[in-house]
Amino acid sequence: MIDDGHITIRGIVATGRHGVLASERAHPQPFVVDLDLHLPIDTTSDDLARTVNYAEVATRVIAVIEGEPVNLIETLAGRIADDLLDEVTVTVHKPHAPVGVVVDDVAVTIRRRR
Repeated sequence: MIDDGHITIRGIVATGRHGVLASERAHPQPFVVDLDLHLPIDTTSDDLARTVNYAEVATRVIAVIEGEPVNLIETLAGRIADDLLDEVTVTVHKPHAPVGVVVDDVAVTIRRRR
């Protein structure tokens, strides 16, 4: 049986140089990504080849975070979404964003459908 579903991966952490300030480019900082991969799920198969390999997905996300710097985490979220499935929700957290006041987190969430 094939069901509509999603696979959730939370807390993919990597270090990047994203941001508009020179200090953000000079000093890498942590970024945290959460994913909801929207896809058909075969609930009758127990074969890894018939689903998403979570380790491969996480490795691809880390490569984007550690890759070419961008100014905005919105752009970073878009690059991650472009690298993944046809339908994905991506949240990029920038816990150390320099916003001038104390905050726990700054995050952007996008949902991409092709």
